[in-house]
Amino acid sequence: MSCTGALSLRAQEIPAIGGADFQLGLPQSGILTIQPDRLFSESAFGRRAEREIEAEGAVLTAENRRIEAELRSEELELTERRSEMEPEAFRALADAFDQKVQETRRRQDQKLREITQMGEEARREFIKASLPVLQQIMQEAGAGAILDHSSVFLSAEAADITSLAIARIDAVLGDGAADEDGER
Repeated sequence: MSCTGALSLRAQEIPAIGGADFQLGLPQSGILTIQPDRLFSESAFGRRAEREIEAEGAVLTAENRRIEAELRSEELELTERRSEMEPEAFRALADAFDQKVQETRRRQDQKLREITQMGEEARREFIKASLPVLQQIMQEAGAGAILDHSSVFLSAEAADITSLAIARIDAVLGDGAADEDGER
């Protein structure tokens, strides 16, 4: 049996002392916990999204360094020309340069916001796509809720389903990248 097939099957129920049943590998608990940041960052989907965001960030960083060097050069040239110019003419060039710097900052800040927004959108998409898997785990465990592990004061480690959820989500979603037809 494949690993993927094994993940989707219920674990074998074994009678326990006193006749109660329990499931191997899945906690039987009314409340489960999950570590959302780990769920995303350790999933294939999250790792792919983070690589893409890091790549976009690296492109922006390189672009910022190039622009900074160009502006520094332009500023030095303007400073060298100052002694040869009338104060009003220099002031006009200096104001135009300052305006150019401010507009460049606005554009680059907007690009950074877009990259940040990509990360937030990837997390929202991941959670939305993961919900059926998490609901299945919750149903199999007989749980009524899955809580954020960080907001729980005390729980048994067995109630944390993060690793199980990662494995099952990876089996269903993979890295979340769309294929050539726009489908997963």
